[in-house]
Amino acid sequence: MSDSPEIPAQKPVPNLNIANVLTTLRIVMVPFFIWALLADDQQYGWQRWVAFGLFALAIYTDKLDGDLARSRGLVTNFGKIADPIADKLLTGSALVLLSILGELPWWITVVILVREWGITLMRFVVIRYGVMAASKGGKLKTVLQAVAILLYLLPWTHTVAWLGVVAVAVMWLALIVTLVTGVDYLVKAWQLRAQHLANPGSKA
Repeated sequence: MSDSPEIPAQKPVPNLNIANVLTTLRIVMVPFFIWALLADDQQYGWQRWVAFGLFALAIYTDKLDGDLARSRGLVTNFGKIADPIADKLLTGSALVLLSILGELPWWITVVILVREWGITLMRFVVIRYGVMAASKGGKLKTVLQAVAILLYLLPWTHTVAWLGVVAVAVMWLALIVTLVTGVDYLVKAWQLRAQHLANPGSKA
């Protein structure tokens, strides 16, 4: 019989927690954001402000739910799946709608969305070899995309010339970082797979 103290079993984290509630709320906000932006019909009135406010609030909940999940030990499988889906739905709908309204070139939207969904799919595929953690470049990409979209949504951007220039510049910067980090993730995925094939018993 061992004299070492028993380590108490860790309680499973319930899916119904504040972090997951915020993630779900972000998904629920997407259709209201879409309605407000389309209902404004480029009049840049109160409905455009509602769309801007909803997107800003949703972006804040993205940061908040991540901070809460890590600091309070509320990381769940549901959160790992739902959080990136919520992010892609929010930014994806914003980019597509801005292109539909003719405020953002379609090719920029297509390039960003192909990169975002492609890398997300790739991370699920290579998870058998190991987990690919978000890089600093990936986090910078997320921030730049959010700032660029907020600038495009801001009603003043379409009446103040210098704001329009800033919005375009930030979007271009976001696009460049999006592509560079996408290539970086592809390289890391290839290295992860090669490492696994070289050492089949190991998992990063």
